[in-house]
Amino acid sequence: MLPLMRVAITGSTGLIGTSLGRALEARGDDVLRFVRRPPRSPDELFWNPADHVLDPGSLEGIDAIVHLAGENVAGGRWTEARKAAILGSRVDGTRTLVDAIAAAKRRPAVLVSASAIGIYGDRGDEPLDEESPPGEGFLAEVCVAWEREASRASSVGVRVARARIGIVLAAEGGALEKMRTPFSLGVGGKLGDGRQWMSWVHLEDVVAMILLALDDERVVGPFNAVAPAPARNTDFTAALGAALRRPTFLPVPRFAVRAAFGRELVDEALLASAKVLPERLRSWGFAWRYPELQPALEACLRK
Repeated sequence: MLPLMRVAITGSTGLIGTSLGRALEARGDDVLRFVRRPPRSPDELFWNPADHVLDPGSLEGIDAIVHLAGENVAGGRWTEARKAAILGSRVDGTRTLVDAIAAAKRRPAVLVSASAIGIYGDRGDEPLDEESPPGEGFLAEVCVAWEREASRASSVGVRVARARIGIVLAAEGGALEKMRTPFSLGVGGKLGDGRQWMSWVHLEDVVAMILLALDDERVVGPFNAVAPAPARNTDFTAALGAALRRPTFLPVPRFAVRAAFGRELVDEALLASAKVLPERLRSWGFAWRYPELQPALEACLRK
């Protein structure tokens, strides 16, 4: 049986952070959470990444850190101010964390840092594994800078794993929450031409992947945190309609999506095509609970 760990989480109130905290506590680990206000309990750690504030002494006795904090990429049109917030929340936050780790007297053994499949950019039908080079565009640049900051921790003896997370499917929150209402009303449909690849993953599997990264010393460097069966948007649309038992005959043309969300966000995120494959997880023998799309959607929607 693996020894219990003290694990600290940034972004602990988010979709993944909340589920991860529960899973760690369920198996007996001690969970601490980073907060940006005065701590209210012994299991909270204060930090202010915008001002580069994190006391290295507060990391004393922590065995592992999971870094999930970051501004919502699809939370609104990409104005220059919003893009600065997206970049800063990831790069400055990771830099603050790694600088404190480097300055700590006793460092955590492992840092699991979130990244995203946005690092690959819009790549059409090209199969993408962890050896594929980064793509082009703002999101790819953000992910490259984000991962570079996290990787610095390896220079001070910390094992660093970088989870390139796909579209997370969950009962509450995430992309599925935004899709559910229009599809339930029968006005859902494919986006654009529907040929773009969507690399998705069920929330339970993301949590299991992070637990693997915490526990298994083989997990070093980047890994694609996605299911093994990416789907074209047309097929994803049909599967979601079937799960909700609703028609999906109203396509949303690209110009309409751009009008609603702005060209850059749409072309780099909402309608970008990335056929991402989890080759490293396969090599480590990871067992997906939801390897196929239809059962994953139905599991989310029946909760």
